[in-house]
Amino acid sequence: MRKILAVSTLVAALAVALPQGSLLSPAFAQASAPASSMVAPNRFGLPDFGDLVEQVGPAVVNISVVQRQAQGTAGEHPFANDPFYDFLRRFGVPVPGMPGQPGMGPRARQGIGSGFIVSKDGYVLTNAHVVAGENADATLSEVTVTLIDKREFKATVVGIDRRTDVALLKIDAKDLPAVKIGNAEQARVGEWVVAMGSPFGFDSTVTAGIISAKARRLPDETYVPFIQTDVAINPGNSGGPLFNLAGEVIGINSQIYSRSGGFMGISFAIPIDVAMNVKDQLVTHGRVQRGRLGIAIQEVDKDLAQSFGLPDARGALVASVDPGSAAEKAGLQAGDVVLGVDGRRITDSSELPRVIGDKRPGTEVRMEVWRNGRSRDLVATLDELRTDSAVASAAPAAPSQVESLGPKLGLSVRALTAQEAGELKLRGGVVVEGVDGAAARAGVQRGDIILAVNNQVLASVDELRALLERAGNRFAVLVQRGEARIFVPVRIE
Repeated sequence: MRKILAVSTLVAALAVALPQGSLLSPAFAQASAPASSMVAPNRFGLPDFGDLVEQVGPAVVNISVVQRQAQGTAGEHPFANDPFYDFLRRFGVPVPGMPGQPGMGPRARQGIGSGFIVSKDGYVLTNAHVVAGENADATLSEVTVTLIDKREFKATVVGIDRRTDVALLKIDAKDLPAVKIGNAEQARVGEWVVAMGSPFGFDSTVTAGIISAKARRLPDETYVPFIQTDVAINPGNSGGPLFNLAGEVIGINSQIYSRSGGFMGISFAIPIDVAMNVKDQLVTHGRVQRGRLGIAIQEVDKDLAQSFGLPDARGALVASVDPGSAAEKAGLQAGDVVLGVDGRRITDSSELPRVIGDKRPGTEVRMEVWRNGRSRDLVATLDELRTDSAVASAAPAAPSQVESLGPKLGLSVRALTAQEAGELKLRGGVVVEGVDGAAARAGVQRGDIILAVNNQVLASVDELRALLERAGNRFAVLVQRGEARIFVPVRIE
């Protein structure tokens, strides 16, 4: 199970008693479940998950993984931090397992997780981090899948996709019990859901809760609109299924928010449609192919929307366009706002990577783009998304004249040197050497490289000064900060 540090603490728990039978009234069942419910109220008026668990349990599996990692230094020895071990090592006393001594060799690491059978011929879905771990240097040695009836199978890893944290396994068996695939889009916040898995190795463990939110975006996760639940998830639950009341899988349990490493009331599941798309591509092509535009984007807030003349704060603001990319060939420019793709409205910038990534390379897409106060259509033929390449960083600046742009704005800048422009592959720009006043309040930082004002590209301090004079008291500046480009809305009081 992967976990990320919580930003808030769990303050209180509240138990609410509802009238008997109210949880599963005919109207509720019809609205919440795409198929007939396997859950009926018990004598206390609460949902009884027994029939559901009995039906779906045989398709849930336990996964155990053995990884081997070579030991090459004493620091990797399991007792390397023991003072007595260090004393013996320094004085040359032989210790089993010490580098160069008998017993030294690859060290095995064992892991556990959960999964579920998606086809009768032995395809199993789980998390990528269950079978591949977090350490890319580890060598995968053996994956074992154990069914509820205690049968064990050696599994083959068909493929993994770290971007969505999905892995597909294959076991050599026939006529296996398989889960029913549900529709995550139809699931509603507040619905009951059930998780099954092997937390801490306790196989066939069942926990229940409700859907707390949908389409959650987590840090560094741009391709998965997570389902948030309050279902108890712990180490070993990773890769297990999340069921609706009809016994259909709507997600793969993947992550939790935690301060302690254990469950604290917030867990996240990968929507099953995302996982099944990955599964189909791994079976058909052996790898996952995603479309790529070749742009860097950022969120459109209220100030940026006003700066660009947008009627509302939505869409994905293009901060930069990669040379030779599908976006450049289509005519997309820095400062454009992508409002829609193939008729689908882009409300939040985080939606765009998934919309594009879901399409195959070579696909032609039509984008609605906002530029210079009006909407227009552009057509792009997508490239294939591959491993990100490194971007050159700026060399230390050579001394040059620093000029102030006035106390209200609070910027002191200098011209970008020819060496800096060459290494950064920029045609021009000015470097921020000091920041105060309105610019500081807006978030401009020392070391930023100002490239444009209100989409007007600049190459010198004089051009920047002229653009600012025409811009008035509210404008957006495009800056390069490290390897990223972002628009910063500035308002002079």
